[in-house]
Amino acid sequence: QLQFMESGGGLVRPGGSLRLSCTGSGFSLDFYAIGWFRQAPGKEREGISCINSVGDATNFADSVMGRFTISRDNDRNIVTLEMNNLKLEDTGVYYCASTLQSRTKCHMIPSGSPYWGRGTQVTVSA
Repeated sequence: QLQFMESGGGLVRPGGSLRLSCTGSGFSLDFYAIGWFRQAPGKEREGISCINSVGDATNFADSVMGRFTISRDNDRNIVTLEMNNLKLEDTGVYYCASTLQSRTKCHMIPSGSPYWGRGTQVTVSA
C-alpha cells in the first residue's frame, strides 16, 4: 500500500522553529502535489500549506502565512515544511498527503487517494 511518512515533530518553545519532512514509502513523490494538514484535539483537520508537483507553486493558510515555508527536493524524494515563530496554536498532529492541483496552482484539499501517513506530533509549549 502507498503511504506518506511524516517526521520531525517534537516539543518546541513559542517563537522557536521546527522542520517537518514528508517522504513516500516505497514510491516517488515527484508526481504528486503535496499538502500539509494538522489536527488539534477537539478540532477539525485544517490545511496548512501545499506545493505542486514540480515545486514552483505554493499555498498557505492565513494562520501560518509568513511563518511557514514549504519546499521540495524531488531528487531526494522529500517535501519539507519549515515552521518559524511557532505559536501555542500551532500544536497538533501534522500530516502530509496528496492534494489537488491545477497547471499553476496547488490546493489544500486532499485528493481522492491522499495516502495519509500516521502523522507527527508538534507541541508548542513554554
